[in-house]
Amino acid sequence: MLRKKAHIIGTGKYLPKKVLTNADLEKMVDTSDEWIRTRTGIEERRIAEKDEFTSQMGKMAAEEAMKNAGISAGDLDCILVSTLTPDYIFPSTACLLQDLLGAGNITALDIQAACTGYIYALSIAKALIESGEKSCVLVVASEKLSSIVNYEDRSTCVLFGDGSSACVVSGDPKGLSIKSLCLGSDGAQSHLLKMPGGGCRNPASPETLAQNMHYVQMAGSEVFKHAVLRMESSSKECLSKAGLREEDVNWLVPHQANMRIIHAIAKRFTHLPKERIYQVLRKYGNTSCASVGIALSELLAKELVEEGNHLLLTAFGAGFTWGSCVLTMEKDTVL
Repeated sequence: MLRKKAHIIGTGKYLPKKVLTNADLEKMVDTSDEWIRTRTGIEERRIAEKDEFTSQMGKMAAEEAMKNAGISAGDLDCILVSTLTPDYIFPSTACLLQDLLGAGNITALDIQAACTGYIYALSIAKALIESGEKSCVLVVASEKLSSIVNYEDRSTCVLFGDGSSACVVSGDPKGLSIKSLCLGSDGAQSHLLKMPGGGCRNPASPETLAQNMHYVQMAGSEVFKHAVLRMESSSKECLSKAGLREEDVNWLVPHQANMRIIHAIAKRFTHLPKERIYQVLRKYGNTSCASVGIALSELLAKELVEEGNHLLLTAFGAGFTWGSCVLTMEKDTVL
């Protein structure tokens, strides 16, 4: 029997209404609009309301993706949720989302690969579809990073925003064919980007709270060097696996971490015009695993991707984790 190839047949995104500008941050921490823009490229980011959670934001993105795919929740047989800010440690956010969508008693699980989570989830969805195990998989990447950001630490609080993205993956021969993926990790570098409190090593206590252990901690310059190296190497490996060259790439959709990382990656793709590197960083900030999917969904909504175009997604995150993915737009497709 001929195995079906995995395709993304619909995408969606959701951004909270509340906008946190650089001017707002100037009133909260010792920083300035000029300092933030020149070092990160970010001008504003979205912040979820206190009663707006990862599962709920995921639902909004999922519903848009399903609408664009022309399916309903009843057509799904698996939900994969990537997040490092789950509603709870347990139960999984995927189970909460399954209930919110009314999807029935289908497979639902969370994936934690930090900012690389969207691409990790795509790899699992592709394997499930192409093995014949599942026929229609919902991938959701959703983050409420404002819940773990210390707004007294200017080195991190200026970077992050909230939001979610989603896509529907099936064996239908339309949409974006998932051509190749390359994933990696290096746990020896885990100390460079982490949230030390809340797990079994440092369970919540007055001491962990006093030491700000329940917030993101990052060694920015070290993370930068690893991010650029790993995103470049995985991107080029992924292109090779797909039988493509650098000049075959029509759009590069990188993790929206900060401007300097994106510019450093751009310099390593000399055949790709800068206008073909799709960015949403300026208005949304770093939304962790949701960022690649948000950018992809917006790119498709603007009808900038043409038949036969090759898209390269790449990301890097805590763990360390990294990954890249090549997508190709099939014929006669409208997403």
